Amino acid sequence: MPPAININNQDDLPGDFAIWIFIFAEMLAFGVLFVAYAFSRAQDVELFNASQLTLSRISGAINTLVLITSSYFVVQGVAAIKRGLNKQCAHWLTGAFILGGVFVVIKMVEFHAKFAADITMSTNNFYMFYLSLTFFHFMHVLMGMVILAMIIMKAKRGGYSTQDYVGVETGASFWHMVDFLWIILFPLVYIIR
Repeated sequence: MPPAININNQDDLPGDFAIWIFIFAEMLAFGVLFVAYAFSRAQDVELFNASQLTLSRISGAINTLVLITSSYFVVQGVAAIKRGLNKQCAHWLTGAFILGGVFVVIKMVEFHAKFAADITMSTNNFYMFYLSLTFFHFMHVLMGMVILAMIIMKAKRGGYSTQDYVGVETGASFWHMVDFLWIILFPLVYIIR
């Protein structure tokens, strides 16, 4: 009997190749926004520094810890599915999903505070970048949560195996991108003066 063929070749990128095209495109889009932010900030450092002081660094730091922890949970979920443990994978990914929800709630509180203070994208250049960058990232978190939810449901039904877990790796790759982008966005917008 021939050996089982592992469709998840370890020499390749984890997950489906198409997700990597998407990830690189998204990273490019965020990269352009990060560079535009840096150039705009250099033109009016005082305005950016003063506006930055209105942000909650504590909320930003908590969200950073939340996303880093959620990425750890995703790593554990991938490790579980590689051992054929669908239910354990689903549990780890559910933890990541819940933490994604925590991130969303904290960001919504931050957005509400800004809108309640009549701060919009047209208030000044800092807020235009802050709101556009964080909302764009927020939408990626929501998309990542939808992806995680679909993987969780499939894993609970035993839909993955030690030979076929490319879907889990694909979702994990997207979630790690979301985390990585926040790790850049948080210090850039909330901390660096």
